Amino acid sequence: MNRQFISCLERFIEPMGLSDSRIIGVEPVPGGTINQATKITLQSGSQFFVKRNPFSIPGMFECEAHSLDVMRSTKTVRVPMSHGTGNALGAGNAPETTFLLLEWIDSAKRATDFFESLGRQLADLHQWNIGLRDYGFDHDNFIGNSTQPNPTFTSWSEFWAQHRIGHQLKLAANSGWHDSDLIRLGEKLVDRLDSLLAGPNEPPSLLHGDLWSGNLIADESGQPVLVDPACYFGSREAEFGMITLFGGFEQNFFDAYHETWPMADGSDQRIELYRLYHLLNHLNLFGGSYLESCLAILRKYT
Repeated sequence: MNRQFISCLERFIEPMGLSDSRIIGVEPVPGGTINQATKITLQSGSQFFVKRNPFSIPGMFECEAHSLDVMRSTKTVRVPMSHGTGNALGAGNAPETTFLLLEWIDSAKRATDFFESLGRQLADLHQWNIGLRDYGFDHDNFIGNSTQPNPTFTSWSEFWAQHRIGHQLKLAANSGWHDSDLIRLGEKLVDRLDSLLAGPNEPPSLLHGDLWSGNLIADESGQPVLVDPACYFGSREAEFGMITLFGGFEQNFFDAYHETWPMADGSDQRIELYRLYHLLNHLNLFGGSYLESCLAILRKYT
Protein backbone atom coordinates (compact mmCIF):
# COMPACT_ATOMS: atom_id res chain seq x y z
CA MET A 1 0.00 0.00 0.00
CA ASN A 2 1.83 3.12 -1.22
CA ARG A 3 1.80 6.56 0.40
CA GLN A 4 -0.51 8.00 -2.26
CA PHE A 5 -3.15 5.37 -1.54
CA ILE A 6 -2.75 5.83 2.22
CA SER A 7 -3.30 9.58 1.80
CA CYS A 8 -6.42 8.87 -0.25
CA LEU A 9 -7.79 6.65 2.52
CA GLU A 10 -7.04 9.27 5.15
CA ARG A 11 -9.00 11.87 3.20
CA PHE A 12 -11.84 9.38 2.77
CA ILE A 13 -11.97 8.60 6.49
CA GLU A 14 -11.58 12.21 7.71
CA PRO A 15 -15.30 13.19 7.34
CA MET A 16 -16.25 10.31 9.66
CA GLY A 17 -15.41 12.59 12.59
CA LEU A 18 -12.77 10.45 14.29
CA SER A 19 -10.34 12.26 16.56
CA ASP A 20 -7.36 11.50 14.29
CA SER A 21 -7.66 9.87 10.87
CA ARG A 22 -3.92 9.47 10.23
CA ILE A 23 -3.03 5.88 9.33
CA ILE A 24 -0.19 4.56 11.49
CA GLY A 25 -0.49 0.84 10.81
CA VAL A 26 -0.94 -1.22 7.64
CA GLU A 27 -1.16 -5.01 7.88
CA PRO A 28 -1.91 -7.37 4.97
CA VAL A 29 -4.74 -9.83 5.65
CA PRO A 30 -4.35 -13.30 4.10
CA GLY A 31 -7.06 -14.98 2.05
CA GLY A 32 -9.06 -14.01 -1.00
CA THR A 33 -8.30 -14.75 -4.64
CA ILE A 34 -9.72 -11.64 -6.30
CA ASN A 35 -9.00 -8.63 -4.08
CA GLN A 36 -6.21 -7.47 -1.81
CA ALA A 37 -7.18 -7.20 1.86
CA THR A 38 -5.56 -4.95 4.46
CA LYS A 39 -6.11 -4.00 8.09
CA ILE A 40 -5.40 -0.35 8.82
CA THR A 41 -4.97 1.29 12.21
CA LEU A 42 -5.48 5.01 12.80
CA GLN A 43 -3.73 7.32 15.24
CA SER A 44 -7.07 7.48 17.09
CA GLY A 45 -6.93 3.71 17.65
CA SER A 46 -9.77 2.93 15.24
CA GLN A 47 -9.24 0.02 12.87
CA PHE A 48 -10.77 -0.78 9.48
CA PHE A 49 -10.72 -3.52 6.87
CA VAL A 50 -9.86 -2.39 3.34
CA LYS A 51 -10.57 -4.38 0.19
CA ARG A 52 -8.91 -3.00 -2.92
CA ASN A 53 -8.37 -3.99 -6.51
CA PRO A 54 -6.54 -2.05 -9.24
CA PHE A 55 -8.55 -3.93 -11.86
CA SER A 56 -11.95 -4.02 -10.17
CA ILE A 57 -15.03 -4.21 -12.37
CA PRO A 58 -16.92 -0.91 -12.11
CA GLY A 59 -19.63 -1.12 -9.49
CA MET A 60 -18.43 -4.36 -7.91
CA PHE A 61 -17.60 -2.91 -4.48
CA GLU A 62 -20.72 -0.74 -4.50
CA CYS A 63 -22.81 -3.87 -5.02
CA GLU A 64 -21.06 -5.64 -2.17
CA ALA A 65 -21.58 -2.68 0.14
CA HIS A 66 -25.29 -2.60 -0.73
CA SER A 67 -25.67 -6.32 -0.04
CA LEU A 68 -24.01 -5.87 3.33
CA ASP A 69 -26.33 -2.98 4.15
CA VAL A 70 -29.42 -4.99 3.24
CA MET A 71 -28.32 -8.02 5.25
CA ARG A 72 -27.41 -5.85 8.23
CA SER A 73 -30.84 -4.19 8.15
CA THR A 74 -32.54 -7.54 8.84
CA LYS A 75 -30.91 -7.80 12.30
CA THR A 76 -30.74 -11.58 11.87
CA VAL A 77 -27.06 -12.24 11.10
CA ARG A 78 -23.92 -10.26 11.73
CA VAL A 79 -22.09 -8.79 8.75
CA PRO A 80 -19.38 -6.12 8.70
CA MET A 81 -20.60 -2.54 8.58
CA SER A 82 -19.80 -0.83 5.30
CA HIS A 83 -18.23 2.63 5.45
CA GLY A 84 -18.41 3.18 1.71
CA THR A 85 -16.37 2.81 -1.46
CA GLY A 86 -13.94 5.07 -3.26
CA ASN A 87 -11.23 5.42 -5.88
CA ALA A 88 -7.58 6.23 -5.43
CA LEU A 89 -6.29 8.40 -8.27
CA GLY A 90 -3.18 7.64 -10.23
CA ALA A 91 -1.28 9.56 -12.89
CA GLY A 92 -3.35 12.30 -14.50
CA ASN A 93 -6.01 11.91 -11.79
CA ALA A 94 -7.31 8.75 -13.45
CA PRO A 95 -8.92 6.20 -11.08
CA GLU A 96 -6.25 3.61 -10.37
CA THR A 97 -7.47 1.52 -7.43
CA THR A 98 -11.01 0.99 -6.20
CA PHE A 99 -11.58 0.17 -2.55
CA LEU A 100 -14.23 -0.80 -0.02
CA LEU A 101 -13.87 0.32 3.59
CA LEU A 102 -15.41 -2.01 6.16
CA GLU A 103 -15.66 -2.41 9.89
CA TRP A 104 -12.71 -4.33 11.31
CA ILE A 105 -13.86 -7.37 13.31
CA ASP A 106 -11.41 -9.03 15.66
CA SER A 107 -11.61 -12.76 15.14
CA ALA A 108 -11.55 -15.38 17.88
CA LYS A 109 -11.81 -19.16 18.03
CA ARG A 110 -15.23 -20.43 17.04
CA ALA A 111 -17.54 -20.91 20.00
CA THR A 112 -18.85 -24.40 20.69
CA ASP A 113 -22.29 -23.35 19.45
CA PHE A 114 -20.91 -21.53 16.38
CA PHE A 115 -22.61 -23.71 13.78
CA GLU A 116 -25.83 -24.07 15.75
CA SER A 117 -26.05 -20.27 15.98
CA LEU A 118 -25.32 -19.97 12.27
CA GLY A 119 -28.06 -22.44 11.38
CA ARG A 120 -30.67 -20.58 13.41
CA GLN A 121 -29.54 -17.17 12.19
CA LEU A 122 -29.53 -18.20 8.54
CA ALA A 123 -33.06 -19.59 8.89
CA ASP A 124 -34.10 -16.28 10.47
CA LEU A 125 -32.52 -14.39 7.56
CA HIS A 126 -34.39 -16.57 5.08
CA GLN A 127 -37.67 -15.96 6.89
CA TRP A 128 -37.14 -12.20 6.86
CA ASN A 129 -39.36 -10.74 4.18
CA ILE A 130 -40.61 -7.23 3.59
CA GLY A 131 -43.70 -8.32 1.69
CA LEU A 132 -41.97 -9.00 -1.62
CA ARG A 133 -43.44 -11.64 -3.90
CA ASP A 134 -40.95 -11.24 -6.75
CA TYR A 135 -37.60 -12.94 -7.20
CA GLY A 136 -34.47 -10.95 -8.07
CA PHE A 137 -33.04 -7.81 -6.52
CA ASP A 138 -33.11 -4.06 -6.93
CA HIS A 139 -30.01 -4.17 -9.15
CA ASP A 140 -27.64 -6.60 -10.84
CA ASN A 141 -24.51 -7.55 -8.93
CA PHE A 142 -21.58 -9.97 -9.03
CA ILE A 143 -20.65 -13.43 -7.82
CA GLY A 144 -16.89 -13.51 -7.78
CA ASN A 145 -15.92 -11.65 -10.94
CA SER A 146 -18.98 -12.88 -12.82
CA THR A 147 -21.99 -10.70 -13.47
CA GLN A 148 -25.17 -11.82 -11.72
CA PRO A 149 -28.35 -10.47 -13.37
CA ASN A 150 -31.22 -9.86 -10.94
CA PRO A 151 -34.31 -8.66 -12.84
CA THR A 152 -37.54 -9.20 -10.95
CA PHE A 153 -39.62 -12.26 -11.86
CA THR A 154 -42.80 -13.71 -10.44
CA SER A 155 -41.76 -17.22 -11.53
CA TRP A 156 -38.81 -18.70 -9.66
CA SER A 157 -38.14 -21.42 -12.24
CA GLU A 158 -38.06 -18.85 -15.06
CA PHE A 159 -35.72 -16.62 -13.08
CA TRP A 160 -33.37 -19.54 -12.38
CA ALA A 161 -33.53 -20.84 -15.94
CA GLN A 162 -32.84 -17.51 -17.62
CA HIS A 163 -30.67 -15.57 -15.19
CA ARG A 164 -28.75 -18.24 -13.34
CA ILE A 165 -28.22 -21.38 -15.45
CA GLY A 166 -28.95 -19.70 -18.79
CA HIS A 167 -26.70 -16.76 -17.99
CA GLN A 168 -23.79 -19.00 -16.99
CA LEU A 169 -24.23 -21.05 -20.15
CA LYS A 170 -23.94 -17.86 -22.21
CA LEU A 171 -20.76 -16.94 -20.36
CA ALA A 172 -19.42 -20.45 -21.03
CA ALA A 173 -20.27 -20.25 -24.71
CA ASN A 174 -18.47 -16.92 -24.96
CA SER A 175 -15.44 -18.52 -23.26
CA GLY A 176 -15.05 -21.24 -25.87
CA TRP A 177 -17.52 -23.93 -24.78
CA HIS A 178 -20.06 -23.02 -27.47
CA ASP A 179 -19.84 -26.32 -29.38
CA SER A 180 -19.83 -28.80 -26.52
CA ASP A 181 -21.93 -31.24 -24.51
CA LEU A 182 -21.97 -28.62 -21.76
CA ILE A 183 -24.07 -26.23 -23.84
CA ARG A 184 -26.25 -28.90 -25.47
CA LEU A 185 -27.11 -30.57 -22.18
CA GLY A 186 -27.43 -27.22 -20.45
CA GLU A 187 -30.04 -26.05 -22.93
CA LYS A 188 -32.00 -29.27 -22.41
CA LEU A 189 -31.88 -28.76 -18.65
CA VAL A 190 -33.13 -25.18 -18.94
CA ASP A 191 -36.21 -26.49 -20.75
CA ARG A 192 -36.92 -28.90 -17.87
CA LEU A 193 -36.34 -26.61 -14.91
CA ASP A 194 -39.99 -25.64 -14.52
CA SER A 195 -40.84 -29.19 -13.47
CA LEU A 196 -37.53 -30.02 -11.78
CA LEU A 197 -37.68 -27.03 -9.47
CA ALA A 198 -41.35 -27.43 -8.55
CA GLY A 199 -41.33 -27.17 -4.77
CA PRO A 200 -43.01 -25.58 -1.79
CA ASN A 201 -45.02 -22.38 -2.15
CA GLU A 202 -42.81 -20.13 -0.03
CA PRO A 203 -42.18 -16.38 -0.31
CA PRO A 204 -38.80 -15.27 -1.69
CA SER A 205 -35.99 -15.33 0.86
CA LEU A 206 -33.14 -12.87 1.12
CA LEU A 207 -30.07 -14.93 0.26
CA HIS A 208 -26.42 -14.30 1.03
CA GLY A 209 -25.91 -15.77 -2.43
CA ASP A 210 -22.32 -17.01 -2.10
CA LEU A 211 -22.21 -18.70 1.28
CA TRP A 212 -19.33 -21.13 1.69
CA SER A 213 -16.87 -21.70 4.52
CA GLY A 214 -14.45 -19.11 3.11
CA ASN A 215 -17.09 -16.39 3.49
CA LEU A 216 -17.65 -17.17 7.15
CA ILE A 217 -15.60 -15.87 10.09
CA ALA A 218 -15.92 -15.85 13.87
CA ASP A 219 -16.13 -12.53 15.73
CA GLU A 220 -14.52 -11.55 19.04
CA SER A 221 -17.07 -13.74 20.87
CA GLY A 222 -16.59 -16.70 18.57
CA GLN A 223 -19.97 -16.14 16.89
CA PRO A 224 -20.68 -16.18 13.12
CA VAL A 225 -20.06 -13.26 10.79
CA LEU A 226 -20.94 -13.53 7.10
CA VAL A 227 -18.80 -11.71 4.53
CA ASP A 228 -18.62 -11.21 0.73
CA PRO A 229 -22.35 -11.51 -0.07
CA ALA A 230 -23.95 -11.59 -3.51
CA CYS A 231 -27.52 -10.97 -2.36
CA TYR A 232 -30.83 -11.46 -4.12
CA PHE A 233 -34.30 -12.73 -3.28
CA GLY A 234 -34.80 -16.36 -4.23
CA SER A 235 -35.73 -19.83 -3.05
CA ARG A 236 -33.98 -20.46 0.26
CA GLU A 237 -32.94 -23.88 -1.04
CA ALA A 238 -30.66 -22.13 -3.54
CA GLU A 239 -28.48 -20.95 -0.63
CA PHE A 240 -27.59 -24.57 0.05
CA GLY A 241 -26.23 -25.10 -3.44
CA MET A 242 -23.08 -23.21 -2.45
CA ILE A 243 -23.12 -24.31 1.21
CA THR A 244 -22.92 -27.96 0.14
CA LEU A 245 -20.44 -27.50 -2.71
CA PHE A 246 -17.15 -27.52 -0.79
CA GLY A 247 -18.24 -28.68 2.68
CA GLY A 248 -16.92 -27.15 5.89
CA PHE A 249 -20.29 -26.89 7.66
CA GLU A 250 -20.85 -29.18 10.62
CA GLN A 251 -23.97 -31.31 10.89
CA ASN A 252 -25.31 -29.27 13.81
CA PHE A 253 -25.57 -26.31 11.43
CA PHE A 254 -28.01 -28.23 9.23
CA ASP A 255 -29.86 -29.62 12.27
CA ALA A 256 -30.34 -26.15 13.78
CA TYR A 257 -31.51 -24.72 10.45
CA HIS A 258 -34.04 -27.49 9.94
CA GLU A 259 -35.30 -27.21 13.51
CA THR A 260 -35.93 -23.50 12.92
CA TRP A 261 -37.43 -23.90 9.44
CA PRO A 262 -37.69 -27.46 8.09
CA MET A 263 -36.93 -28.14 4.44
CA ALA A 264 -39.65 -29.46 2.16
CA ASP A 265 -39.64 -32.90 0.56
CA GLY A 266 -37.48 -33.13 -2.55
CA SER A 267 -35.06 -30.42 -1.42
CA ASP A 268 -31.97 -32.62 -1.93
CA GLN A 269 -32.64 -32.92 -5.67
CA ARG A 270 -33.33 -29.23 -6.07
CA ILE A 271 -30.21 -28.30 -4.09
CA GLU A 272 -28.11 -30.37 -6.49
CA LEU A 273 -29.50 -28.30 -9.37
CA TYR A 274 -28.72 -25.10 -7.46
CA ARG A 275 -25.18 -26.41 -6.94
CA LEU A 276 -24.81 -26.53 -10.72
CA TYR A 277 -25.02 -22.75 -10.91
CA HIS A 278 -21.93 -22.36 -8.74
CA LEU A 279 -20.08 -25.13 -10.58
CA LEU A 280 -20.77 -23.37 -13.88
CA ASN A 281 -19.58 -20.10 -12.37
CA HIS A 282 -16.37 -21.76 -11.18
CA LEU A 283 -15.91 -23.26 -14.64
CA ASN A 284 -16.21 -19.77 -16.14
CA LEU A 285 -13.91 -18.20 -13.55
CA PHE A 286 -11.26 -20.88 -13.06
CA GLY A 287 -11.36 -23.20 -16.04
CA GLY A 288 -11.99 -26.77 -17.15
CA SER A 289 -11.28 -28.58 -13.88
CA TYR A 290 -14.96 -28.04 -13.04
CA LEU A 291 -16.28 -29.39 -16.36
CA GLU A 292 -16.88 -33.01 -15.33
CA SER A 293 -18.75 -31.96 -12.18
CA CYS A 294 -21.03 -29.79 -14.32
CA LEU A 295 -21.58 -32.57 -16.85
CA ALA A 296 -22.37 -35.15 -14.15
CA ILE A 297 -25.33 -33.08 -12.92
CA LEU A 298 -26.46 -32.21 -16.44
CA ARG A 299 -26.44 -35.86 -17.52
CA LYS A 300 -28.32 -36.91 -14.40
CA TYR A 301 -31.21 -34.51 -15.02
CA THR A 302 -31.44 -34.56 -18.83
